[in-house]
Formats: sequence, structure tokens, C-alpha cells
Amino acid sequence: MPEPGEKEGGAQFERRLNVLGSIIAPATLLGALLFYFGYVSSRAQYDYFGIDVDVIGLSTQDYVMRSPQPLMLPLLVFALVGAALIAWHAQIRRRSSRAGCAAAVRRGVVVGLVILVIGVVALLASPLLAGWGYYPLVTPLVLALGGAIAAYSLGTVRFLARTAGASHRPPPGVVVLLWAAVAACVFWATATVAQWSGLGLAQQQARRPDNLPSVIVDTEERLFLPDEERVNEIELPASADETFRFRYWGLRLLIVGGDRMFLIPNAWDNHNTTLVLPLDGSVRLQFQFRNLEP
Repeated sequence: MPEPGEKEGGAQFERRLNVLGSIIAPATLLGALLFYFGYVSSRAQYDYFGIDVDVIGLSTQDYVMRSPQPLMLPLLVFALVGAALIAWHAQIRRRSSRAGCAAAVRRGVVVGLVILVIGVVALLASPLLAGWGYYPLVTPLVLALGGAIAAYSLGTVRFLARTAGASHRPPPGVVVLLWAAVAACVFWATATVAQWSGLGLAQQQARRPDNLPSVIVDTEERLFLPDEERVNEIELPASADETFRFRYWGLRLLIVGGDRMFLIPNAWDNHNTTLVLPLDGSVRLQFQFRNLEP
């Protein structure tokens, strides 16, 4: 049968979850987060091709629709870690009355603070460590881990002190601020994952541009493309009824934004350029079949 202290601790934990749910539930906040992570991922993706994502003209809905891919892995990790922590929390509460529990919790506070100090040192040493590729992910994760261990251990110390009727308890403001720091670090780490996801998608598109739609472009004027070896050009026969004089193929449609389309060559390397053409009467487009059997 659960002890009174265990019931009180479980009820308090549920109340905290309810408060957290009331904070993150509003659709406006959720939409803002989805927009932000979709923007970060898209910015990294198209920056690989030399395009500022703000030039494309994507809408808020476009960024929100692009957010599930970079968020899939973090959400899966958070769900699994959250489930493990809830089970661990239940075990600690059941054993809170045993001898040595208070000492173990105090050691947890020390361990958390030590990890937190290591993270702060890494944060202050950012000018020296910024060149390390994993720095934007490792640093916030170390800070979040140390802050979470310290905050949870301090909260458990408060619970044990209240159960024992002790008057000396850690101030609740410290616990709240530590959890706020953990949330900020998790946000930082998730943004880093979103950025890497966008860059990885761009590199995949560059390696396999044949997965993008193939486009034939007719123009009124010669484009003078620098990628002449990868993009084919022919001059169309002159005709009184024909305003288009040049045809280009070997191009792939990267994205359409607003009234412009962004094209890349069939074979991409870091010396290529991204072609930007208006979607108006000055160009004529033909999209080629995938050449797959029906």
C-alpha cells in the first residue's frame, strides 16, 4: 500500500505535468515552434545551394509543413527519455523512505552541479571550441543533463525534507530556474538537429538530383549559363510565330517560391550555380517523365 509521502509526491509530480501541459498546449506556441524549426531546417537546406531562404518567399504554412522531418528524431528521443524518467521517478519515490536515500539524492545534486559546471566551461570556451563540428549539440546536451540532474535532485531533497518535517529546504526558485535553463538547452539542441537535418537533406539532393523533377526550359534570350558542360543548350529555329529562341535541358527543379523557380544542374558540385527564373511569359517549361514503367 502506498505511503502518504509517496501519494503526496506522485500528486505533486502530476500537478507539475499539468502545469507544463497548460503552458505548451496553446496552438499559437506550438505553431511558433513548428515555424521556427521548419525555418531553421529550410535555411540550412537552401543555403547549401547558395540561396537565402528569405529570397524564396516561402509562407508560414510552408515552414510549418517542413518541420516534421527535423523534429521526428528529437520527438522520438524525448518520448523515450520521458517514459524512462517517469518510471525512474516512480522507483525513487517508492524507495524514498529507505535508509541512505537522502545521501544518494545529495550526491545526485553534486554530480548534476559538476556536469553543469563542465557545460558552462564549454560554453565560455566557445571561441576555442566553435570549430568542433559537434559543439552546437554536445554543449547544450551537457548543460541540459547537468541542470536536469541538479534540478531533480534538489526537488527530491525538498520532498524528503518536507516529508521529514525539516525546516531547511533548498529554495524553490533555484529549482525553477534550473528547469528553465534545461528547457533553453533542449531548445538549442533541437534547433541544431533541425539545422543538421536541413543540411543533410540538401546533400542528399545534391548527390541524387535525379530524384528532383527534370525540366526543359525555353527562353527568349540566351541565359549564358556558367554550367555549359552540364546544361545543354540549342538554338530553336527562327519563326514568326515563335518568340522562344533557346532551349535548355539537363536542369532539375529545386523549389518554386512565389513567382520564381530555382533550378540546379543534373550533376551538382560546389562550383555549380542555382538558376533563378521568373514564372511568367518570358519562359516556357516542360516537365519530363520519370521514365519509369507504368
